[in-house]
Order: sequence, then structure tokens, then C-alpha cells
Amino acid sequence: MPYSAEQMFDLVADVGRYQEFLPWVVATRVKSDDGSEMIADMLVGFKALREKFTSRVEKERPRELRVHYVDGPMRDLENRWTFHPVDEHTCDVEFDVKFTFRNALFEKLAGQYFDKAFRKMVAAFETRAEELYGVSQAS
Repeated sequence: MPYSAEQMFDLVADVGRYQEFLPWVVATRVKSDDGSEMIADMLVGFKALREKFTSRVEKERPRELRVHYVDGPMRDLENRWTFHPVDEHTCDVEFDVKFTFRNALFEKLAGQYFDKAFRKMVAAFETRAEELYGVSQAS
């Protein structure tokens, strides 16, 4: 990414603003945040379907965010964002996610659409970075 690790960490860690730019995120609520750990709710919706997730986010600025599933419609959900500085103005962003739905039908549907949905979310983060930090000469 043509932005610093600090900039990208701050963008991803700003869960309270996800509904402004992420597809399918209807609302967010940060219940607590002490700088190193956050508890947050996210309401995700698609058409008439709405589901609330609660997660605990461990933060190690500017290196890593680890998201642990607390409650919601999933059986489990874990993800990790890692920000690798290339130089002071660019970084590589690594994202790992593992999830299992409680409902086998949702699991099957998610598998069919996951790649397309993931690409749409990545594009939303890239667009948000441009809006916040400007278009980099490196992009």
C-alpha cells in the first residue's frame, strides 16, 4: 500500500467508522477501548438479513490487530491484520481470516460469494485510505 504502516493501522483500527465506507456494515458501536484492547459490536446487513457480531480486538500499533469473536451468528471467527513497513511511506498489509457459520446453509452460501465479497471489502479499505490520506505518488 502506498501509505505508512501507522496510517493503515489507524484506518483498520477505526472500527467506529466502518459503517461510513465498508459494504454491508450497517452500524458499529465501540463498547470499550483502552488503546491496546477494544470490544466492539458490528451490525452487518444484506437486504432483509441483519446480524450483530461482538468482537474483542487486540491492538499492537502499528504492527498488528488480532480480532477474536465474542458473540453472534458464527460458530467462530478469527482474523489478523499485520502491517509490514516497506519504508516510511509504504507498507504491505497481510490479512488472515478463519470463520465457521453455525448454519450449514450460510456456510455454503458464504463459500460461493466469499472471494467477491472479500475483493469488495479490500477495495473499500483502499478507497478509504485515498480519501483520508490522499492519492500517493507511489500508487
